[in-house]
Amino acid sequence: FVSLQLLTLHTERVYTIREGETLELTCLVTGHPRPQIRWTKTAGSVSDRFQDSSVFNETLHIQKIQRTQGGRYYCKAENGLGSPAIKSIRVDVYYLDDPVVTVHQSIGEAKEQFYYERTVFLRCVANSNPPVRYSWHRGREVLTQGSDKGVEIYEPFFTQGETKILKLKNLRPQDYANYSCIASVRNVCGIPDRSVVFKLTNKTASPSIKLLVEDPIVVNPGQTVSLVCINTGGEPPPILTWVSANDSLPQRSVVNGGTLTLPSITSDEAGIYSCVASNNVGNPAKKSTTIVVRALNRGRFWITPDPYHNDDNIQIGREVKISCQVEATPPEELTFSWLKNGRALRSSERMVITQTDPDISPGTTNLDIIDLKFTDFGTYTCVAALKGGGIPDFSIDVNISSTTVPPNLTVPRGKSPLVAREGDTVELECLVSGKPKPIILWSRADKEAPMPDGSMQMESLDGVLRIVNVSRDMGGSYRCQTSQYNGFNVKPREAMVELIVQYPPTVEPVFMEMRQGLGRPVVMTCRVLRAHPSRVLRFEWLLSNRLLHAGAFDAQKDETEYTIRSLNKEGWGEYTCNIINEAGAGKCTFQVTGKAYPPEFYYDTYSPLWQNRPRVYGFKLQWTQMNPSAVDRIIAYRLGIRQMGQQRWWETEIPVNATPNKGELMTHNLTELIKPESYEIRLTPITRFGEGDSAIRIITYREFHCSFEEEAICMFIQDKNDDFDWTQHSAATRDTKYTPNTGPSADRTGSKQGFYMYIETSRPRKEGDQARLISPFFNVAPKNPYGITNPPAYCFSFFYHMYGKHIGTLNAFLKQKGLTASEAPVWSLSGNQGDRWRQAKVSIHPTSSFQVILEGIRGPGIEGDIAIDDVTLEEGGCRDPPPSESLPNAPSFHFDTCFQPLLLVNQSQKKMYNC
Repeated sequence: FVSLQLLTLHTERVYTIREGETLELTCLVTGHPRPQIRWTKTAGSVSDRFQDSSVFNETLHIQKIQRTQGGRYYCKAENGLGSPAIKSIRVDVYYLDDPVVTVHQSIGEAKEQFYYERTVFLRCVANSNPPVRYSWHRGREVLTQGSDKGVEIYEPFFTQGETKILKLKNLRPQDYANYSCIASVRNVCGIPDRSVVFKLTNKTASPSIKLLVEDPIVVNPGQTVSLVCINTGGEPPPILTWVSANDSLPQRSVVNGGTLTLPSITSDEAGIYSCVASNNVGNPAKKSTTIVVRALNRGRFWITPDPYHNDDNIQIGREVKISCQVEATPPEELTFSWLKNGRALRSSERMVITQTDPDISPGTTNLDIIDLKFTDFGTYTCVAALKGGGIPDFSIDVNISSTTVPPNLTVPRGKSPLVAREGDTVELECLVSGKPKPIILWSRADKEAPMPDGSMQMESLDGVLRIVNVSRDMGGSYRCQTSQYNGFNVKPREAMVELIVQYPPTVEPVFMEMRQGLGRPVVMTCRVLRAHPSRVLRFEWLLSNRLLHAGAFDAQKDETEYTIRSLNKEGWGEYTCNIINEAGAGKCTFQVTGKAYPPEFYYDTYSPLWQNRPRVYGFKLQWTQMNPSAVDRIIAYRLGIRQMGQQRWWETEIPVNATPNKGELMTHNLTELIKPESYEIRLTPITRFGEGDSAIRIITYREFHCSFEEEAICMFIQDKNDDFDWTQHSAATRDTKYTPNTGPSADRTGSKQGFYMYIETSRPRKEGDQARLISPFFNVAPKNPYGITNPPAYCFSFFYHMYGKHIGTLNAFLKQKGLTASEAPVWSLSGNQGDRWRQAKVSIHPTSSFQVILEGIRGPGIEGDIAIDDVTLEEGGCRDPPPSESLPNAPSFHFDTCFQPLLLVNQSQKKMYNC
């Protein structure tokens, strides 16, 4: 077994992509067992959907990528052995928005004549990545610093690079013109320049507006409200928009120019609405109005006995106060009137009507009855109304009589403690007596916890708290308490109700698969985690529906066991342990089986594919067995194979002579596979029990291709017997300080971020020094005693860049296993070939496993860097001659022929690199 290891990059890879294009990041990973791959993204300052989730796939695919989706992406691979392998790549999303020009006048010179003979500032801003470059034009004239004494162009110190300001000092007639600001990101990722034109005249002015409405606007619900806003000044003509305090306008609102219409308005749509005018000159103009929708809401009352005698009851000869409270909008329109037995009541020496200070208790009126008499008994009505009308009056009746008594709370017999089972619907009850009956408030008494509806307190008109689908965490003490509302304003009465929630035992494991060989013992343990009541009554063990063992649960233990001393075929099956209390049963399930674990395919086989005939290929299939000693000995594997897209499976058995050890690599050669078809492989272990779990993988025919994008450089190695080494590099990071006239300016595809290999010919290199790069071994055919009579042909090709007046020589050699490298190169080229990539192709005919060697020889000076890229090996002789120029960017893949574990990250625009 091979654990994953991380290959550390010296510098983090950065990948650039244009906003709106498709991003694909592919993680190439080795390791056995095959690792699980997960893509994650670091949390940035801007949230997006991806950062809170993970993608479990080798390839991360983001269509129409947005600027907020840029950032650092991590590929994490783990297979349970060693530490997880992690690679990161930073995705830089490039974009350029349309520039915006805003115009301002120096604050110290601001007058009503806004731009007449004044200094004016034109500021150009565009959102972009990478940073934008600005240029200014007046008509067709390009404006630069110093080209006109009346013009200054500068960047504010505190916004360096974010904007470009054009300063026009003491406007002249020629300054009244069309000004163009051009924003550019230098055509990076093919993003074109963007521009905006502003016409400056002697009439240019900031906006001013007027609202043709009152403030505030008080309306009744259901009315249609129209807010009209007009421009009173501004050049260019300002654009009018409406906004509300909630940022978004009501869904049913209609905006037509400067008019906002709210049809059939509701209380939810009340608030502040603002008209904003903008023409990018000076500051936007803004005017607001408030819409108030009339409403009368919840009303309450309370009775206060004589406060000077601490009475709880109404008594003849004492004072009593009736208070009435109503929520009103607008509060200043609220009026109250009182009735007694339906007849209007006026304030007098004995019947004093007052209104409470709105800062203390808004919307409250009081009726004080002084020296209560028997004739004062009756029904008093508090009537609330709004002065503007249009809203129905709100009335509250309060009865004062000899039967008007303060409340009392009791819990009915047998209602506390209340025992319920989890999932039941329960009703906690407090009986309230007295007249009138107040609102009852329910809360948790034993802990600071919310009520079932999520609030800290619930109201009840009848004293009953109903809980649906009660859960175990709802058990405990509940407090019922009288409120002052709709009752007496006296010390609250309260009572306690205890709720006990019973639930069946919670057990573990809920399900466990137990794999075991015949003749071996099996021990199953079912453990109780919690239960209520905690006293567990009994347990029972069953196989299918057959009772095996039952008994009383030992209170000193929290578990029960069942043991099979020697497993036989009749012992295979599903075992159930039920642990039972008064509320029900908790169940542990054990699946006892002799089924073998699945094999684990080995994906890192060194050069697994070979071909020795034109139309077919072979594949070395390798795997290990997961936990081979857990069950009976594996006697064979059933191999199934089918061509992708076909329904028919072809099956055969692979015998196993000895018990495989854990981690032992097993091999089977697949032959007669048709090129270039892919195949689905299914491998199933077989024991005395029968078939075990299967494993499936896909085999794909691929040629060799290496673009040197990864640190492992496709398992090419440096020759230890040469003079110096090839260097992996990209044009984005290459230092050209000493060799400005040699080497490529981009990789073969034209990307400055792409990598290639090159020889650095600066000092201390001298003429004739050699650097050799050796490919991995390529198998021609599986080993056989008869050799190869008709050696196949292969086309070896690569791109080269040989630019500079001191270019030396580039050679390609063929080295076959067991033999020395050929003395004569199979391909060679010398001298300056121009500043472009060219392709070389050569047919080779190896008779055994082989390697290809690329040799660069230093020329007479430092301007002699030679580079190579996109090395391929294809079956069959080369058919097309090398093109005179580099080919267009084509999809490519990386074929990993290595033993050592590594983790690679590839990226592409609308193309994938696959391994």
